[in-house]
Amino acid sequence: MGLSRTALLWCSQNKWMKTNVPKYAFVKKAVKKFMPGETVEDAVAAALEFNNKNIGTLFTQLGENISNLDEADSVTQHYLDVLKIISSQNLTAEISIKLTQLGFDFSFDQTFKNISLIAAKAKELNNFVWIDMEQSYYVDDTIKVYKKLKSEFDNIGLCLQSYLMRTKSDLEEMINISPAIRLVKGAYMEPANVAFKKKFDVDENYFELTKYMLTAGLENNARIAIATHDLKMISRIKEYAKSNNISNDRFEFNMLYGIKTDEQKKLVEQGKRLSVLISYGENWYPWYVRRLAERPANIGFVIRNMF
Repeated sequence: MGLSRTALLWCSQNKWMKTNVPKYAFVKKAVKKFMPGETVEDAVAAALEFNNKNIGTLFTQLGENISNLDEADSVTQHYLDVLKIISSQNLTAEISIKLTQLGFDFSFDQTFKNISLIAAKAKELNNFVWIDMEQSYYVDDTIKVYKKLKSEFDNIGLCLQSYLMRTKSDLEEMINISPAIRLVKGAYMEPANVAFKKKFDVDENYFELTKYMLTAGLENNARIAIATHDLKMISRIKEYAKSNNISNDRFEFNMLYGIKTDEQKKLVEQGKRLSVLISYGENWYPWYVRRLAERPANIGFVIRNMF
């Protein structure tokens, strides 16, 4: 792991910086590269533009590791309201949630109750819910929640991370329940005994996991979302799909708002399915710094905005 990435991940967890850095005007300006605004109304406006371009969207309200279960109730109600908004606006949009937003640090049972309420409302409104994966110490319980939900709902997906060494076995263990999997590389600071530290190893594991999903996953009727901005990786995956006669409708690409917009346009023109993750909310600092850590060259964008 490079020093700049390590430093940025440390900054994303620093309490003083979480409180004070977002106050600076140039930081607020720079973050607009990655999110359309802080309100769900901002997300809706952006989603309408994407939908007009035949691009789907995912909504996620930023925030994690809440302080108490009352906050979890508020977040739960927020997502119930968002699902209603998506339905009333006839948007092509799904939602993506961190379990720590729903009380994971306080109560497994209450968290499961909250995510179940959201999944039920989404099913009622013909929508879909993605569960984000967080730090490695949440993985076991997150998978436990997902498998339990999957036995009751068919409109639930799970994010997995290629930088964790365990992910291949996790995926193999779940493949027979026809999972919906969104594969990312991972954006947290993890110890060397659980996560690959070299970019090459993370990338190769990502490709191997994707190939597994495009073979065993499709055989088990899995939904496959390939979430990456790595153009070389995207090219490898497209070539693998073509060589194995895997049609465009069998998998999808996911990308973030404001990143590789030209590539997003190309993917749609090539007939590929694409959804863009639209983040919003006031608690954007940790998420924003992790985005910078994924590609430290983005720091140049922030510096340019300072002047």
